[in-house]
Amino acid sequence: MFIHRLDEEAWLKLLTVEDAERLFALVDSCRPHLRKWLPWVDSTKTVEDSKAFIAGGLQKFAAGNGFEAGIWHKGQLAGVIGLHYIDRANKKTSIGYWLGEQFQGLGLMTKACKACIDYAFNELKLHRLEIRCAVENERSRAIPERLGFTNEGTIREAEWLYDHFVDHVVYGMLAREWKH
Repeated sequence: MFIHRLDEEAWLKLLTVEDAERLFALVDSCRPHLRKWLPWVDSTKTVEDSKAFIAGGLQKFAAGNGFEAGIWHKGQLAGVIGLHYIDRANKKTSIGYWLGEQFQGLGLMTKACKACIDYAFNELKLHRLEIRCAVENERSRAIPERLGFTNEGTIREAEWLYDHFVDHVVYGMLAREWKH
């Protein structure tokens, strides 16, 4: 089982079907907050939807094509982080993440991203990582900025969020730039 300790109180663990109820409860507890930035919130209506998401993540992991890990804090599921599909030909991937509202401001996402960056560059031997965030999502943008990613520009109207498009900032990091 994929488990990585972040500190004394927090760890990453590959999401499994046993986590579906906790995952759904976390999403359900902060829908208005998550909905501001994530396009899948309204389609996550039941525990079965969370099970399907987890099953897809496990298939990705088994195929060596990314993963979805729970971010755990003091025994509670706090959020999710993952590597999106890996482009092996170009040795690159992107990182996606979100935290429950009550777990923000604890440094969890910065630690989780550091662990994923280390894994991508040191274990998977990838060359490039991207993080894309909505321009107005300041908290999400603070993570790649804090970790030394380069702001490579803005993609206009990159994502449809329920009733409007949002622009994305693209952050990139090359393996040689990663300062552990």
